[in-house]
Amino acid sequence: MNKVLETVSEELAALVASVQGIVRVEGRRRLAASGVVWSPEGVIVTAEHVVRRDESILVGLAEGETDEASLVGRDPSTDLAVLRVATSPIAAPAWRTTDELKVGHLALALGRPGRSVQSTLGIVSAVGGPFQTGMGGAIDRYLQTDAVMYPGFSGGALVTADGRVAGVMTSGLVRGVSLALPTETVRRVVETLLQHGRIRRGFLGVGAQAVRLPEAAATQSGQGVGLLVMSVEPGSPADQGGVLLGDTLLAFEGTPLLSMEDLLGALSGDRVGKPAEIRLLRGGGLTSVKATIGERG
Repeated sequence: MNKVLETVSEELAALVASVQGIVRVEGRRRLAASGVVWSPEGVIVTAEHVVRRDESILVGLAEGETDEASLVGRDPSTDLAVLRVATSPIAAPAWRTTDELKVGHLALALGRPGRSVQSTLGIVSAVGGPFQTGMGGAIDRYLQTDAVMYPGFSGGALVTADGRVAGVMTSGLVRGVSLALPTETVRRVVETLLQHGRIRRGFLGVGAQAVRLPEAAATQSGQGVGLLVMSVEPGSPADQGGVLLGDTLLAFEGTPLLSMEDLLGALSGDRVGKPAEIRLLRGGGLTSVKATIGERG
């Protein structure tokens, strides 16, 4: 048994040593955080909440060098930020898709808040389908692990038993839960930020809260909950489209609105500049308005 444990121990240590591209990110006053090299051309991805400034960001590379990084862009809704360093090429890890990950698979959390790589071991404890963050960010897959995230691990890598990176670790989306933003989400956000420098978000211009519908309205609309409009910003797409204070929003382009997260998720960047049909309850009756979606500043 001791020999088996010794072999597993040595193989885990070798696995950690084999993963390239785990870097230190100094983008806030307190403890440094971690990042992962996305491509050898100097592109680095990290957690957005650990990059508190736009300038004077330093990156500690695996070779022991420190390089100043420029901020390519950030997306608070997915807690991802993209940096670029002048050093090129730099060693990058192999990334993998997450469609084959299962609950119970071994997983390593790798970070570099100091001069050397740190690691904790756990398992994939929960896997789910796509979900939206509280800010409306689209996450392709829910990946939760029980690997301990020590201070400074945010922005580091979730590594599977084959030595490939399956996602970027963050503690900034759900309090007390170690989540990994899957490769699919990272790729989409990184490519968008590299191309545009920002993530486009739709803007409607209402403040609303979820409410239960009266029985008659629930029967008529086929849903029990809607979004009661508490405020309408003057000149906003909602205002110009005819949404009124006291309306209850029921659906956006046919998708039921049961929470503010549903509305934020519906206001994706590809909706900007396009008309959208909004079904609502007004004065006890069902009606629809059309609003041309703006872009959130």
